[in-house]
Amino acid sequence: MRRNGAGRKSFLLAALLLAASAGVSVTAVHAQQRAAQRQFDFNIPAKPVTQAVNDIGRVAGLSVVFRENRPIAAMGRAVRGSLTADQALAMLLAGTGLTYRFSNAGTVQIFDPSASSENGAALADDGSTVLDTIEVAGVRGDGTRGYVATRSSAGTKTDTPLIETPRSISVVTRQELDNRGVQSVPEAVRYTSGVTTGAFGYDPRFDQIYIRGFATTTLGDYRDGLRQISGGYATFRTEPYSLDRIDIVKGPVSVLYGQGTPGGLIDRQSKLPTEEAHHEIEAQAGSYGRLQGAFDIGGPVDPDRKFLYRIVALGRAGETNYDIEDRRLLLAPSFTWRPTDGSSLTVYSLAQQDETDSNVAMINRNSRTSSLRASDPNYDYQKQKQFQIGYNLSHRINDVWTLRQNLRFGVVDLDSRYLTGGVTGGGFANASSSVYRRGTAAVVERLRTFQVDNQAQADFATGSLQHTLLLGLDYAHMNSRFDTGTSAANPAFALDVLNPYYGLSGATPAITSRTNTDFDQVGLYAQDQIRLGNWRLSLGGRQDWTDRTQTNLLTGGVNSKRNDDAFSYNAGLLYLFDNGIAPYVSYSTSFQPTSSLDRDGRVLEPSEGEQLEAGVKYQPADGRLSLTLSAYQLIEKNAAKYAGFNGATGQYYYESIGRIRTQGIEVEGRGKITDSLEAIASYTFVDAEITRSNTAAEIGKVPAVTPRHAASLWLSYTVQSGALAGLGGGIGVRYIGETWGNNTNTMRNDAYTLLDASLRYDLGGLDDRLTGFSVAVNATNLTDKRAEICNAGTCYLGQGRTVLGTLKYKW
Repeated sequence: MRRNGAGRKSFLLAALLLAASAGVSVTAVHAQQRAAQRQFDFNIPAKPVTQAVNDIGRVAGLSVVFRENRPIAAMGRAVRGSLTADQALAMLLAGTGLTYRFSNAGTVQIFDPSASSENGAALADDGSTVLDTIEVAGVRGDGTRGYVATRSSAGTKTDTPLIETPRSISVVTRQELDNRGVQSVPEAVRYTSGVTTGAFGYDPRFDQIYIRGFATTTLGDYRDGLRQISGGYATFRTEPYSLDRIDIVKGPVSVLYGQGTPGGLIDRQSKLPTEEAHHEIEAQAGSYGRLQGAFDIGGPVDPDRKFLYRIVALGRAGETNYDIEDRRLLLAPSFTWRPTDGSSLTVYSLAQQDETDSNVAMINRNSRTSSLRASDPNYDYQKQKQFQIGYNLSHRINDVWTLRQNLRFGVVDLDSRYLTGGVTGGGFANASSSVYRRGTAAVVERLRTFQVDNQAQADFATGSLQHTLLLGLDYAHMNSRFDTGTSAANPAFALDVLNPYYGLSGATPAITSRTNTDFDQVGLYAQDQIRLGNWRLSLGGRQDWTDRTQTNLLTGGVNSKRNDDAFSYNAGLLYLFDNGIAPYVSYSTSFQPTSSLDRDGRVLEPSEGEQLEAGVKYQPADGRLSLTLSAYQLIEKNAAKYAGFNGATGQYYYESIGRIRTQGIEVEGRGKITDSLEAIASYTFVDAEITRSNTAAEIGKVPAVTPRHAASLWLSYTVQSGALAGLGGGIGVRYIGETWGNNTNTMRNDAYTLLDASLRYDLGGLDDRLTGFSVAVNATNLTDKRAEICNAGTCYLGQGRTVLGTLKYKW
């Protein structure tokens, strides 16, 4: 039931079309003896192909032959990092229309594939047909191929191959997001090892994500390398359609980012301008009256590709499970200017308007949840407007030094109100009563953030040691004005659970609490990534200074003021075998001057984390497969955990439970098993224990909602030829083991298994006139299993089944 008993009004979904894409196919042809197994260190800026390919030849010891009789004016991409000759050539030639093949182990030919025989095979210099071709299709400039990513900057702040990074990092690619029909960030990361979601049931207000047993909902929320700082209640919300990929860094990363949770972080990578033109428009319809339209368009403005643009837009109307509103409007334009080969400026912005509900909890009775909303959908709303604008600036001074600056402003304006039993006189009068007594509550927040990260990177050698040295200075500021108000239980809002009625409305309670919070952080850091033959050594250190002041705006008094400083560091060692196997070990620490308050409104002690991790990675040179096995011990001290809501102050409050030790094993594999079959598989084992606590009954117990076992498997199959070519589908299974519903382990949550599925078809296979059109149907929680999750004394219901149909057109 929705406001005033009326049906939902449809949103008009419209926008101007302009666009870009980051996916391009490159075909590489080679002979049986291939010089592709050895990796070399490349540092070649974007330049004409005729120059850059010779640079690759000099580094890799190859002779380069151009088979074209016409001049070649194509510009090549920048090639940097430890790569095989195959990978370097594929990266260089992506989008140029050129391709290559190895005629022998020491000679590579560059040519236009249009110079081919009638059967489509490339012609050799003597006119004969070249056989034994291998296609390297779908390799993007950011190192992703299908479900496999080969590079990431999230764990190092430098563009580093994942196989050379001595820590566990997972990447959810754009293809995976599309194939699974992902509609939220928690949905996106559910098939990743070490990651769990739904600790508070289904709650679309926040990205509720845990990594290695620790919440990253607010402290680990990053976008494009900068933290999306949360306020007292408000957070920046992220639309998956606006993202190009999601990088999950596991374990402490304070050495680069400053304050953070020991579990790690989620870096949401935005869709930004690329060199290749891309045009996409889609329409969706699905469960609970969902209607959505979106487009993603952009590309080069000029022939020299010095100016690039991209515009992403989306509009949505409808609801989700449990009669929760789900409306969104989004516009995200961006523009890149590259005045020289070594300089780039990308300016981006985002305007987003959301409406959902503020209290999505179910009524609890006798320590169990019901299917009845505690609030009323007609009364309840949470309306939010957010704006972000920033830029990424990079300038290469010379062959050694590169300077970068990433800067962003952010604004969130949130207004919400709801009905709740958590007020004076609220809840059930006694165990036998069927009347749930409710009062009103309101939350208003105005959040302002600013961040800047200045980096200087030096690539140089000292003897036989190759260095990538990173020096950085960053600053972050947050200001939040947080207002709340509540009223005592009112008979007009009472709900009889035996005869429930929804459709109530009424006045919003007066604001009775006004709090202003200022938070500042300055960080100075250094990192050196050292390469010696097959060895990779990473060393880093950082000093943080933070200041937090909270003021009562009604009295003018200072509620709390705290200054903290900390030194964080890490070290990692990895050996990369020529066959793509890389064992590693690392140690890292974290520091979090929490903004969490205790029941009396005082700021809690900062938490600290440390992790020892060892593992082995495997990624063959063709980039079709990525496997990671990791084992770790992670310790957090002075951990802040949600403890409840103080109706008298209108504040959520937390407790410092002392010390948590977590030991775990994670296995994750992603890859293209055959040309038709792609797979993602993960398994997580966690042995967690509270070793110190202010509550004696918690010592020796398992932290709430921390499963000992979790596993997932996603299989995607696409028909490659024949009458059904272009038909594809996927099936996924997710298992979450049993957990405890509180830190004293007196309440247990049952294990559960969920199924997801998808079906898609490229309509171009039916008729050439439909080229570019595709349809898809995605189902989440196919069996509609609504798991009950109890956490800290309150129980919640998981997300139910949703089904979405998508019509997409690309040109």
